[in-house]
Amino acid sequence: MIRFLLKGLLRDRSRSFFPLLIVMGGVSCTVVLYSYLTGVENEMVMAHASYNCGHVKIMSKAYAEEYDQIPNDLALMNVDTLLTILKTNFPKMIWTSRIKFGGMLDIPDGQGETLIQSPVFGVAADLFSPQSPEQSILNLQDVLVQGRLPKQKGEIVISETLAQKLNVKPGETATFISTTMYGSLTATNFIISGTLHFGMAFMDHSTVIADLGDMQSVLDMENSAGEILGFSSSLIYQDGWPDQIASQFNERYSSEDEFAPVMLTLCDQEGNGEILDIAHFVSRIIILIFLIIMSIVLWNAGLMGSLRRYGEMGVRLAIGENKGHLYRSLLAESLVIGFVGSILGTVLGILFSYYLQVKGIDISSMTKNASVLIVDVLRAQVTPRSYIVGFVPGFVATFLGTTISGIGIYKRDTSQLFQELEA
Repeated sequence: MIRFLLKGLLRDRSRSFFPLLIVMGGVSCTVVLYSYLTGVENEMVMAHASYNCGHVKIMSKAYAEEYDQIPNDLALMNVDTLLTILKTNFPKMIWTSRIKFGGMLDIPDGQGETLIQSPVFGVAADLFSPQSPEQSILNLQDVLVQGRLPKQKGEIVISETLAQKLNVKPGETATFISTTMYGSLTATNFIISGTLHFGMAFMDHSTVIADLGDMQSVLDMENSAGEILGFSSSLIYQDGWPDQIASQFNERYSSEDEFAPVMLTLCDQEGNGEILDIAHFVSRIIILIFLIIMSIVLWNAGLMGSLRRYGEMGVRLAIGENKGHLYRSLLAESLVIGFVGSILGTVLGILFSYYLQVKGIDISSMTKNASVLIVDVLRAQVTPRSYIVGFVPGFVATFLGTTISGIGIYKRDTSQLFQELEA
């Protein structure tokens, strides 16, 4: 009988091929949708975390209150000691100091006179230390357009858009003009070693990346930093653990001193918590609606498949096959189709999701005037849940559809069967 059922599934497309395609399509679409929404969410979070918020951020209390103004006069001091303590108490975290700064970038002509100027926003990070994590966090090598990354003191990289605006190329000199930590004016010459394209309109507009040591010297901030960022070792943000770390840190350094350090999580900064909650809610609703629709489609496919085979069932009952055996055989077929279709659909969805993870979808045409950190290329992300999010509903819905439709077998009687055969 098993051999008979297998031959029937292989030879009759209405029983196997088309139901299999329906299951494959539904499952693969579910996997791709889930992976893509997960990837988009993580890309957005990582963009904010890498350049701005970290998974956790340490600032002085006074700096945190006026954060939008980048008040380097309220920066943390003795950061080397604080970093040592952090690495000892939280060894599984990645810790790095940053300075954010603003100013003017002046491009001189051949006589040293100002040719063109532009306001700039800058980030100073440890670019030279062999053990520094900044290269992987900021992903500078992958976004390099021209030239090279800074290799020695006195070199900076700027955004490609800014370079085009100022009409400068790698190797040329630029003068950075700003104010120091103590309010005095400073002007320092830098060599532009390369240009970058971040894929975020806000940063591509006027960003300068400099070495932390250089900017500490230029801004009179020796052993000081505006903020210390902390990241998980995997660089992937997950809810829960940042709150525990921030609670432990803030309890230890609780003080009335306005220059005492305070730790904020990513969700505590700039309304990110509300944004993430909305993103989680929307993505879950979208996936839930899609799963319900897919389950209904597969359920109906099982129902219709069984209804179309009522004639076959009548013949099998007429030649003496037991109703229970026939019902169980239908369930066995649905299990085989659901299992194989869900496996193939999951594999197909994972493969396409990996493609989107590597290539992504370019939305730069829609983010040209964006004033927030929005990545230009949205990528999927394959997670362990991607392997089961489509498989389970695909397998279960097909089985349930056949289970319900197959109950009709027990309502067939002999007189009805002979009438159908005569017709």
